[in-house]
Amino acid sequence: MENLNAIGLDIKRSEELAHKLNVLLANYSIFYQNTRGYHWNIKGDKFFELHLKFEELYTDLQVKIDDIAERILTLGHAPQHQYSKYQESSAITESQEVTDGMKAVENILASMKSIITLQRELLDLSGEIGDEGTNALMSDYIREQEKLVWMYSAFLKK
Repeated sequence: MENLNAIGLDIKRSEELAHKLNVLLANYSIFYQNTRGYHWNIKGDKFFELHLKFEELYTDLQVKIDDIAERILTLGHAPQHQYSKYQESSAITESQEVTDGMKAVENILASMKSIITLQRELLDLSGEIGDEGTNALMSDYIREQEKLVWMYSAFLKK
């Protein structure tokens, strides 16, 4: 019992999981800020449609960021909060192209691919250590985002 944390998971494996969740948090945080930039700066004939979709997306990302940070805390670790640290560990980079709607959607799809890939890794790890809470969270996120990938891809006619 000494090697178990407060929720009954192996301390060492929980630390590994919390580290990977912090990497996910970094990716989500930069994705969130990019999406806010798209929302604020979008121009062109799809302005009204994309302005609303980007707001929907960043609102959802904000909730997920909070969920991930709280999951890290539940595992007994501290969520990272510094953007400088996010930039070091995130596969998603700050977007420079924020006015072109089509490029914004392409960047959103690339970001989702990175995030879904990380979530699949977390799904595997959480399954290995019996962490149903993290496992369910990742499973729900993946299911939602796979549908969004399909929808954004259809928008681009891909």
